[in-house]
Amino acid sequence: MGRLSTHVLDTASGKPAAGLAIRLYALNGDERKLLKSATTNADGRTDVPMLTGDELIAGVYELVFCAGNYHRAQGMTLASPPFLDEIIVRFGIADPAANYHVPLLLSPYSYSTYRGS
Repeated sequence: MGRLSTHVLDTASGKPAAGLAIRLYALNGDERKLLKSATTNADGRTDVPMLTGDELIAGVYELVFCAGNYHRAQGMTLASPPFLDEIIVRFGIADPAANYHVPLLLSPYSYSTYRGS
């Protein structure tokens, strides 16, 4: 049974990004459907996988990480508009039986992601 998971690390503070809001969308042509919303826990992870089992189907998805709101909540003063507000990571799932882990490393001025395990 496959699953989709994520976690967020705040590289500016060297800590997990606790309290960061995340939205997951499925894309189908021009249609963008919200599947789930979550907030990271103290470890920078969601409490449960974003998708698992029959929920995980082949297709194109987007994870939207609400970085601007997270940084403001940490007491940072951001420009208006902030350089990075919502970080959108678009990715494909080809094998629904596999595990897909999409971590995000973020700071107010940069981010990176990769397919983890």
